[in-house]
Amino acid sequence: MRYLWRPARASHCFVAFPNRISGAHLSWKHSSERTSEMGIEHRADRVAFRISGPDATHLLHDVLTPPVLEDGTARWFALLAPQGKLLAEGLIGWADGAHWLDVPQAAAENTLKRLKMYRLRAKMEIEPLGETHRVGWSLDRPQGGIVHEDERAAGLGYRVIVPVAEAEGWTQGEDWARARLAAGVLEMGADFDPDTAFPHDIGMDQMGGVDFKKGCYVGQEVVSRMQHRGTARRRPVKVTGIAEGARGDAVLIAGKSVGILGHVVDGQAVAIVRIDKVADPEAATVNGVPVSLVLPDWARYGFGAPGGDSTED
Repeated sequence: MRYLWRPARASHCFVAFPNRISGAHLSWKHSSERTSEMGIEHRADRVAFRISGPDATHLLHDVLTPPVLEDGTARWFALLAPQGKLLAEGLIGWADGAHWLDVPQAAAENTLKRLKMYRLRAKMEIEPLGETHRVGWSLDRPQGGIVHEDERAAGLGYRVIVPVAEAEGWTQGEDWARARLAAGVLEMGADFDPDTAFPHDIGMDQMGGVDFKKGCYVGQEVVSRMQHRGTARRRPVKVTGIAEGARGDAVLIAGKSVGILGHVVDGQAVAIVRIDKVADPEAATVNGVPVSLVLPDWARYGFGAPGGDSTED
């Protein structure tokens, strides 16, 4: 399938030609100062990209799920398959004349491949930074580097991208995982695999990760249909009190699976749950042990029924 980009039109859209080719607002700050090593956790599971050029903004806006603007902010984004499932997700923000984004290690190669395929003759430079830069996280704003405040939910701190030499002394740990689990935020790689979930499944529609008002983007038809029909049944749910459990374990109610655990830290996880199957969240178990199911603070959906209002209609 070939996607033809038409930058000259006011309403940008990818048009499919079968059988031709197979194939939250955030703020940033940049400084030349050496990045502070205090309290920065290395995100070894993430790879950064720098994307620039006169056509970069238009093309990314036409390919990714959120609005992509040169406005000094960054947003949660997804790169989707034509069938609407996530191939990559992360944060994208504008700084120093380019868009900076991060994706899971497992999705980096396919992200590069897809962006090159969609680029065609567009004037856009795609720079994978896996060998030259590192992605980090800090609860407090670090000094230096490309820094974005993650405002998808409270307590998510800051993402920072720096050259390898400036990441010396960064820590290894689970503080980022604890922060996002407390906020009820799912992440590809840690919680689910590429090409297994839709944006609604991980709450992107309610956290600014999908623009339902802009024109076409890859996978838009499926995602928009799910939105307007109110058929989203799988949703992020916080799971606490896990005595024994790991990523991939089932959450059961009355002996039937209603969801699958993501990454577990300190007895907590976020699961993708069939909320329409949860009549009594206090009846859930993992590996025979009772657990608690709790909706994230940002959620506008409830147990027992599909749907939920999104950020935009």
